[in-house]
Amino acid sequence: MQIAVTVQAPDPAQSSSPGPGGLRKFRWQALGTTCELQFATEDFAQAVAFQNAAVAWVAKFETRYSRFRPDSLLSRINQAAGQSGVEVDLEMEQMLNVCAALYEMTQGILDVTSLPLMRLWDYRAGTPRIPSEKEIAAARERVGWRKVQREPGKVFLPIAGMALDFGGWGKEFAVDAVAQIARDHGIASALIDFGHDLRAIGTPPGKPGWHIGLEDPTHPGTYRGSIAVRERGIASSGDYLRHFTLNGRRYGHIIDPRTGCPVSNGCVQATVVAPSCLQAGVLSTTAFVLGGEKGIEAIQQSLGSEGCLLTEKARYQTRSFFQYVVEN
Repeated sequence: MQIAVTVQAPDPAQSSSPGPGGLRKFRWQALGTTCELQFATEDFAQAVAFQNAAVAWVAKFETRYSRFRPDSLLSRINQAAGQSGVEVDLEMEQMLNVCAALYEMTQGILDVTSLPLMRLWDYRAGTPRIPSEKEIAAARERVGWRKVQREPGKVFLPIAGMALDFGGWGKEFAVDAVAQIARDHGIASALIDFGHDLRAIGTPPGKPGWHIGLEDPTHPGTYRGSIAVRERGIASSGDYLRHFTLNGRRYGHIIDPRTGCPVSNGCVQATVVAPSCLQAGVLSTTAFVLGGEKGIEAIQQSLGSEGCLLTEKARYQTRSFFQYVVEN
């Protein structure tokens, strides 16, 4: 996930009229993607209150934590790298605690300091090229969560060029936050979908679960099947949409900070169902980087999580993933 610069605030009155059982749909652009709410209520005032609260929360989140906004708190921390510490409030302290926990949980795979490597390999910045070993080594010198210096109320990136990016988990975090906002507004049936990172609350009117299509990585835009969920988060990781090929070799956008290079293990897609969207997103990324058997093992070790990995040659899935699969 990449947190974008702008938020296009929608008009709540533009939300669709309720369908059967009061099911409504509402979309707006934020977090670099399309954000969609599907939720059930016959009460127009309740619908507008929830929509307004969701849009306001996402706008505030983006304003504070987008690395693309020069005035965001995250950007101020990055701009001060190698120079001075930056004062942070309790909310940012909590976000940094999440960063620390995710780094330890994934054994360094999800490292919010990886931005120098991401920029080095960003093929969208110009003509695709392969960085030299010297360039990769120099970027890696500026990467490493354990290099971040923290004290109560302050954070310091000690090396010039270091930078934080919450893109690896921020969108999933936002999905879970908006799911809680739905509950706070008395919404018992909802599907929160931010760029295909999802959280299901309850079930849609008249149905046993929310149906989620699984994109076919060999034919993007089409679906190879679907799953049905309730009270779960869903996330997928893959590089089949964002990659380049040079000298006959394919390079994706997912970087393994432990090597400094794009993941190249034959994995094309990892899908995880977990108790929260954040957990699903972290596990799908971790599993994709680990690939095959090790990726599935990582998912199975996470309580309440199931998943499926597709590689160029095989399909792997956890023991109980089948319980979510819908026969087409």
